[in-house]
Parts: sequence; structure tokens; C-alpha cells
Amino acid sequence: MIATIKILWNSLKMAVLELRVNKLRTFLSLLGITIGIFCIIAVLTATNSLERNVRNEVETLGSDVVYVQKWPWDGGPDFPWWKYVNRPLPKFQELVPIKEKVQSAGLSAFAFSSNGKRVEYKDGYMEGTELFAVSGDYEKIQALTFLSGRFFAGKENENGANVAILGANIWEGLFGTSDKAMDKTISVAGRPMRVIGTLKKKGASLVDGINYDNSVIVPYVFGRTIVDERRFADPFILVKAAPGATLLQLKDELRGVMRSIRRLRPKEEDDFSLNEITAVSGDLNKVFGMVNMGGWLIACFALIVGGFGIANIMFVTVKERTNIIGLKKAIGARKKVILMEFLLESMILCMLGGLLGLVLVFLTTVAVNSLHFFEFTLTLNNIILGLTVSSVVGIIAGFIPAYLASRLDPVVAIRSN
Repeated sequence: MIATIKILWNSLKMAVLELRVNKLRTFLSLLGITIGIFCIIAVLTATNSLERNVRNEVETLGSDVVYVQKWPWDGGPDFPWWKYVNRPLPKFQELVPIKEKVQSAGLSAFAFSSNGKRVEYKDGYMEGTELFAVSGDYEKIQALTFLSGRFFAGKENENGANVAILGANIWEGLFGTSDKAMDKTISVAGRPMRVIGTLKKKGASLVDGINYDNSVIVPYVFGRTIVDERRFADPFILVKAAPGATLLQLKDELRGVMRSIRRLRPKEEDDFSLNEITAVSGDLNKVFGMVNMGGWLIACFALIVGGFGIANIMFVTVKERTNIIGLKKAIGARKKVILMEFLLESMILCMLGGLLGLVLVFLTTVAVNSLHFFEFTLTLNNIILGLTVSSVVGIIAGFIPAYLASRLDPVVAIRSN
């Protein structure tokens, strides 16, 4: 047992020495494995990170929330837009009968957004921002993460007070810090408003497309004095299910009430859409699955090429060390020791390639996270997967050369040149 360990240890040192001596050959052999592991782990890391962010957003936006809108969310290349273009927009007045008649509704709110606005503070200004007007219960349905300040009070909502909450890009651009923005008077489209709150940086939503970072949030009654939502905005109604009520029950009741509000006949189609976050996240999961499959296909081709490269270098190594193999067998080295020696060397090559691939993935995560688009995380599971795949490729690629080396006749091997 001790002799076997010594032989393997010496073989390991010899393998490392060979890798150091033949740097170019080692690099070319590792390249295929590195690219393959990078493709697999990068794609898995990206899709896992996207899924995690989508699930977090679903929890934040509410998996029990229905959006009453003009347009459905199930778009695509064959989207029949002509069926929906003449639909009426949701109205603020429709919120009252929804609150009164939909028994499975817990909270409801009205909101609209209008982009391309100019925000000014003294001599500073920002172009292309978004005005986001919301009614009173919006913050209870869609949790806003405040850095400082508060949401609108009851009277501020009802009376349309000229107050505002600033997204991260707005207060950073105009004031530099959150504290400096508080209680300052800014103007949007020439209308003055006092800042009563600032939001933490979040990034654009991957689900509903709302970007709070670039928004000025105001009470709905005040917002409609700046923008006519019937012509220049995208209004929608949010309805959150009451405790104990299912989303299906809420949608059924909401559909009936909306058809009654719109006075639709029994045979007429709905002139509104009831959108839900869970449907979108389900579609995204299908996309993630396809991306994962594509990543695995690309990676398999790269790993096959890399595996052939490793097998080739192992055949060359066996050829170069035939004399040494003969001497080891002559002094009593068993076939399994020779086999393990070359399998170990093949695995080291592939593990190095896998580690390089993981380093590239890590550098990619750092670069993506610096853009603040979404949180990109290289998980321990993906690291273990990358190293495991590397080891398996090393065993497969090195088995035939190692097997041939273990079957060499010691006399013939010693005499070979």
C-alpha cells in the first residue's frame, strides 16, 4: 500500500513536471476543456441567476396580484395586436365598483406611467425620466423599498398634494445623496413638487418592465393634472387577492365585474386583459430551459473537442514514457498502478481546464454585477458541477491511453526507443 502511494505520488510530480515543460501543448489541450466548462457553468449561472431574480420579483410584485390592462402580456412574433388596439384604457372610476363588488379582492389601486419627462432642480435637470402616478393602496400591493422618507399620506392622496418620491437615478443625478434630496422642491413638466421620499436602487424589473430607479412617483390626483392618462400614458389597475382567496377565484369575479362595468353582452369578447405575474414567470422558465439546453449542446461539442485533445496528449505522453513504464513494471508495479498513474494525469489536465473555466465565469459575474442589471451569482453547486464534469471528461479521455500503458510488456517497453 505504501509503495503504491509512493509510485502515484512520484507519478503526480512527473505529470506536473511534464505540464510545466510542455507549456504550449498543455495550453492547447486545456483550451477545449476550459471553453466547454465555461459554456456550461456560464449558461447555468446566468439562467439560475435570472430565475432567482424573477422569483424574487414575483414575491415582491405579488403572485396573488392581477393587473387589469388594455394589452395582454402574452406577446410574440404572431401577436394579434389588431384585436386589442381599439380596446378602451382602464379608468380610475372603475376602481370604485371593483372595490365594492369583487368579494375576493383584498386591496386595489390605480396607476399610470408616462415617460420622456424632464425633471429640474435649480440649474440641474434630467431628461427622459418617467412620471409614475399611483393611488393610495399602491404601496401596500407593490412594496417600495425606501432609503429615506415615506409614502403618501391619506390626505395627500385624496387631495392630490404636489409631493413626490424619487427613484435612485433621479436623486443621484440631481442631488448626489439621498439625504440632500429630502424636502427639496423639484419640478416635472414645469409643475413644482416637494420630495418626501427616496427609493433604494433596484434596477429595471425583469417581469413587468417597471423601472422605479428612473421614476418620479406622485399621487394619482396630482399626476393627472400633469399628464392626461387617456392620451399620453399607460394606465392599469392592480387587484390583490384577499386572504384565503385564490387567484382563479379573483380573476373570475374580476372578469364578471369588469364586463358589467363595460356593459358587454354575453357573446361579446372581453375588451380588457387580466394579466398575472405567475403566467409570465412560467413562460420565462420555458425560455430558461431552452437556453440551458443550448448551453449544454455548445458545451458538449467543446468538451468533445477538449476530450480528444486530452486523449491525444495522453497518447503522446505514454509514447514518450514507454521506457519508464517498462522499468516500473519490471520492478513490480501492477497494471492498476500504471492505469491509475495516467488516469490521474489526465484528470489533472481536465481539472486545470475546469478551474480556468470557472475563473472565467467568476470574472464574468464580476463584470455583469458592476453593470447593476441584476444579481449574477456563481453558486457552489455550479462550481461542484464544473469540477465533476472536468473529472469525468478526464477519466473518459485518459482511459484508453492509460489502459494501453498498463498492458505494455515490460521487456518490449524497456527496449523501445
